[in-house]
Amino acid sequence: MASSSGTSSGSTLLQNSGSEEDLQALMDQRKRKRMISNRESARRSRMRKQKHLDDLMAQAAQLRKENSQIITSMNVTTQHYFNIEAENSVLRAQFSELSNRLQYLVEIISFLNTSNGGFESGEPWTLPEPTTPDSLMNPLSLLYLSQPIMASDIFQY
Repeated sequence: MASSSGTSSGSTLLQNSGSEEDLQALMDQRKRKRMISNRESARRSRMRKQKHLDDLMAQAAQLRKENSQIITSMNVTTQHYFNIEAENSVLRAQFSELSNRLQYLVEIISFLNTSNGGFESGEPWTLPEPTTPDSLMNPLSLLYLSQPIMASDIFQY
């Protein structure tokens, strides 16, 4: 009996060790599959990351290009604005000067009309029509035509 129990425990040992070896081989195979799967997953992840980085780099380049175009357009518009503003300033100064001249001429005409200006006709004085060539022969119109327009007084709004 002792030998039969020894034999049965020996065959169990052989079965157990075969089972353990099979189990170990199966675990090693699963471990290899998992390792291969993980490597493939990491490779795909690196590829996705690289594609995302490439897309971001292309988007950044496109945005830099658009930004450069916007800055150029803004500089052109700003320069145009400054040119218009300078022209507007000159026109305001000219308007102010011409308004002052007109006021002085109105005062002169008013004075000439009230005092009859020493003329015998007795007709009231009026400003000559600026579109007629005869108005250039009027001495009063020649006074304001010979004076330069100065931009010293800027008309304030």
